[in-house]
Amino acid sequence: MKYTRLGHSGATVSRIALGTMNFGPVIGPEESFGILDLAVENGVNFIDTADVYGGGPWGPNEGQSEEILGDWMRERGNRDSLVVATKVQGPMGDGPNDRGLSAVHIRAAVDASLRRLGTDRIDLYQMHHIDREVPVDEVLDAFTTLAAQGKIVYLGSSNFAGWNIAQYREHAESRRQLPIVTEQSVYNLAQRTLELEVVPAALNYGMGLLPWSPLASGQLGGVLKKADRARSKDLSHLGSRRPQIERYEAFAEENGVDPAELALAWLLHQPVVTAPVVGPRTAAQLTGAFAALELSLDQAQLDELDRIWPGPGGQAPEAYAW
Repeated sequence: MKYTRLGHSGATVSRIALGTMNFGPVIGPEESFGILDLAVENGVNFIDTADVYGGGPWGPNEGQSEEILGDWMRERGNRDSLVVATKVQGPMGDGPNDRGLSAVHIRAAVDASLRRLGTDRIDLYQMHHIDREVPVDEVLDAFTTLAAQGKIVYLGSSNFAGWNIAQYREHAESRRQLPIVTEQSVYNLAQRTLELEVVPAALNYGMGLLPWSPLASGQLGGVLKKADRARSKDLSHLGSRRPQIERYEAFAEENGVDPAELALAWLLHQPVVTAPVVGPRTAAQLTGAFAALELSLDQAQLDELDRIWPGPGGQAPEAYAW
């Protein structure tokens, strides 16, 4: 395993973050424990979850992912060797204050997450989405208080725009509030919009980027080969991306690498990336993620990937103006 700093903080984390979104709705506790064991055996110390995982689009049981992770940590007794991240903002009930980033919800949500996780603190507490209805001062005051109480250590954002990152960082700096040290957002070869403003903002503030959906919902994981092996002809879900995916998989084959490993390796070559958040359903998928750590891409290979999957053309405004 390789390690790096968590943004500009002093914490050291593995360059692969284990995402637990599938724990509960997709795979049960026994399979989840097996994946957690495999991750730790291979040096992963960074585990990401969210209070809503198991509920909403993931199923009817909000908090299920946190509960499984908490049960596993209690059974293994390894809490202090891990950097545990979770999130707050999504709906956790039907009440008007059961969601969002009000101080009322944040205070209730952190205590509920701590109970489910069976721990005394959350190492990285992330705002799951920007809440435009709550004043920034109220949001940051709530998190700053939680840090003073020892309930959280670091603060992160997720699904923030570049200007929101700047807004929260400058607000925290001017009022000596808890600053955000990471941003978690969708970022992969096929989805590079973040390069316009989020990536430059994160680099400017020394923040770490935690890409979710690093394989673009499986489209970068060898989808054409898998469909061919399964003799499936229905690839309509690929839409206009199919020609690019064909070129991409051919390039991976020419270089003797697995497409999923190549996609993760590309992310690991981006200076802003701390750790891709991988959400395996099987041990084999997690093992493939580890292999990406050893894959070194030269400039010619990176240039070819840019030709296959061109980004927005750099950062704003040069990407679309002069």
